[in-house]
Amino acid sequence: MPPFVEDDIAKILESYRQSIDNIDASLIHMLAERFKITQKIGEYKAKNDLPPADKHREIHQIERLRELSLNAKLDPDFSEKFLQFIIKEVIRHHEYIRSTASQ
Repeated sequence: MPPFVEDDIAKILESYRQSIDNIDASLIHMLAERFKITQKIGEYKAKNDLPPADKHREIHQIERLRELSLNAKLDPDFSEKFLQFIIKEVIRHHEYIRSTASQ
């Protein structure tokens, strides 16, 4: 392969990778914002003696996310697994907040 073709291939690949890096950074910032809000929810729940988990909300959110995934042409099973991971982390944080608030 001539060197100028290899350079073009490398530039295109680098461009794609830069886009992925930007998206990854956005995801991290969005997750950070999401967890700031769920932290406040955990504190609110602890103050008002509400349970850390809300199964009805979780079911609704999973259904909603699966529908969004289908519309976005993203595997809904992947989206559900991703949301389940986030929900487990949020509940873990809420349980911790609840346990430290009662001390």
